[in-house]
Amino acid sequence: QVQLVESGGGLVQAGESLILSCLVSGATFSSYAMGWFRQAPGMEREYAAGISRHGGSPYYSDSVKGRFTISRDNAKNTVYLQMNSLKPEDTAAYYCAARYGVSPSTNEQDYDSWGQGTQVTVSS
Repeated sequence: QVQLVESGGGLVQAGESLILSCLVSGATFSSYAMGWFRQAPGMEREYAAGISRHGGSPYYSDSVKGRFTISRDNAKNTVYLQMNSLKPEDTAAYYCAARYGVSPSTNEQDYDSWGQGTQVTVSS
């Protein structure tokens, strides 16, 4: 059974940075593309970033492009989301997700397993 555990969320001020981590266990991590999604209060969950199983082809939503960087360390079974220049509108619960196969997807239905989420709050 694939398990994903996010960490690194917190309360920051606008303009500051955070790095989220997602540790994956119970599976061959390098067999999975990974994605980060987020859900703000009262909103639907939305795609933020994704990375292929080999660490290439990162793809970002327009709302985070240029500010967020997704990366992975297959030796550590961990995917990261470096978030810079944070804005109040980035406030959300952030979820990592695993998709068996090469490429990530912007569609949450394409993912097999999810973490429990970590809260990011950005104050103005």
